[in-house]
Amino acid sequence: MARDVVITGIGLASSLGEGIETHAQALADNAAPVVDTERFAPYPLHPLKALELDRQIPKKSDQRQMEPWQRLGVYAAGLALDGAGLKQDAEAKSQLQVIVAAGGGERDHAVDAAILTGLRDANRPGAFLNERLMSDLRPTLFLAQLSNLLAGNIAIVHGVTGASRTLMGEEQAGVDAVRTAHARIAAGQADIILVGGAYNAERRDMLLLFELGGYLRTAGFAPVFTRSDAPGMITGSAGAFLVLEAAERAAARGARVHARLSHAGAHRSRRQPGSVARALDDMLAGFGPLAPDALAVSAATGCAGITEEEAAAIAKAAPDARRVATGDLVGHAVEAAFPVSIALAAAALSTGVANEAIVTGAAHWRGEGAARLVKA
Repeated sequence: MARDVVITGIGLASSLGEGIETHAQALADNAAPVVDTERFAPYPLHPLKALELDRQIPKKSDQRQMEPWQRLGVYAAGLALDGAGLKQDAEAKSQLQVIVAAGGGERDHAVDAAILTGLRDANRPGAFLNERLMSDLRPTLFLAQLSNLLAGNIAIVHGVTGASRTLMGEEQAGVDAVRTAHARIAAGQADIILVGGAYNAERRDMLLLFELGGYLRTAGFAPVFTRSDAPGMITGSAGAFLVLEAAERAAARGARVHARLSHAGAHRSRRQPGSVARALDDMLAGFGPLAPDALAVSAATGCAGITEEEAAAIAKAAPDARRVATGDLVGHAVEAAFPVSIALAAAALSTGVANEAIVTGAAHWRGEGAARLVKA
């Protein structure tokens, strides 16, 4: 029989700040988002609120060798371990497995700009490019940008020595990280897992990639479910990690349980009209009947078409539910979008905002996910 899976640790940091209470209060109050419309104009984004990194990453040398998204992820992981009461438990951390949703490494914008500027006037562009690539792109810098370094830095900084896995693939990496962690614990293949991801939205290279695909909103901020008139994605810097644990293990050590994660599913439709709605319909129908006062937390991107289909699926599964778009609070965090949404839902249940929640997420060009949480 499948074991119950509970959430005993929540680490969450975003443009709103950090911690369960901060985000649960913002969700309960429909707090106004923090949006920067100037620094990366014409693209608005939700910038990360400054963190006191020393609180979770004590060594300056560790901080220096990480990129911003890695520092954010390690920080959020530390918050989750603190919340679960595991930070000082060496035995538990030796058993703790880590599953990370990660994107690619961050680029050195100064080097990129210098190379592109020099190419304009180079007599031999090919030779110039080869020379600069050999001298400016250091192997050690490349190694520090590897995606699995987030899991490695969590191990180094927090002393977590269990097995680790890193999943890549935009939003679906976050969906599959949560789904895999839930499935392994439910099946008895693991007892406790730290799962999550982080995304730094304040990157010109990522804004360029999304703009080339036609996904970014260039007008001012608007709520996620009202952006059907234009490419609707507004990204946000955010990190979320969760400690998932077998219910009996959590009970045995007297851990505080924030919520029970009863279901987690993933799908990848062909993205034809109606396919996103059908994929989400199928997953949500498999979760069983929902309470009339359930909370619906959506990791929708705001992109036209798929966001309307996600809204329709939510309305069909939970017509009376209060619907909250994660993007309205903290922006779209790509790989971390689904973990952030799970963390928001769990925080809402833990603080009494709701007794049951569903989480949905249709990625910007491929992949769908859904989950159900119930009050412990």
